[in-house]
Amino acid sequence: MTTATSRSPVFAVVPASARAHADHGWLDTYYSFSFADYYDPANENWGALRVFNDDTIAGGTGFPPHPHRDMEIVTYVLSGELAHRDSMGNEGVVGPGGVQFMSAGTGVRHSEYNNSPREKLHLVQMWVLPARLGTPPSYGEMAFDVNDRRNRWLGVVSGDPAVNAPIRITQNATFRVARLENATVEMEFAPERYAFLFVASGTATANETALRAGDAVKLYDVPSLRVSGDAEIVLWDLPGVTP
Repeated sequence: MTTATSRSPVFAVVPASARAHADHGWLDTYYSFSFADYYDPANENWGALRVFNDDTIAGGTGFPPHPHRDMEIVTYVLSGELAHRDSMGNEGVVGPGGVQFMSAGTGVRHSEYNNSPREKLHLVQMWVLPARLGTPPSYGEMAFDVNDRRNRWLGVVSGDPAVNAPIRITQNATFRVARLENATVEMEFAPERYAFLFVASGTATANETALRAGDAVKLYDVPSLRVSGDAEIVLWDLPGVTP
């Protein structure tokens, strides 16, 4: 597992072009960390964030039933509609700005498909290492209005008891989103925390560093983050993990 190699603060920009890329025809995907056929032992995770995939799925296609175990899985829909079905009997459709969340726990099988036969589906799927293994699996979904995140951070997922977020996970990590319209948002971090900022669309400036769609920033032990611009952005605040 990847952890900061020293106690010096880290503010490392990862350009969109530096991500691993795979085009399967029905799926056009970019990996921020080792996943599937892409493996880099120096890029397996960032703190407790294990997977961050930027997926575009063609109409009428998707992922057939497949298993997961002991992972907190959060999917944020940027455009289109995501249809879900799992072995626990859950079914649902998540639209733009909505979140699908699943604690795989002791094991679950699920499928994910583009709910439209024609329009593309664009989402980011993120996996967080759980704080506890072997918990019962669970699933949920939640819709959010763009006004909930317009020019402000919206806390969506968290395992931190001090953070007010409607979706709870076992890990002491928090997922936030914001839709900036020529505006600025700020965030403070506790010492020795990891963070991962991703620009889903538009352009932004993070701590005076210019970013474009697909760019990300890895942070470690950085006390604060200031993001300005006209962009859709997502942010994880995370603990470290034991290698």
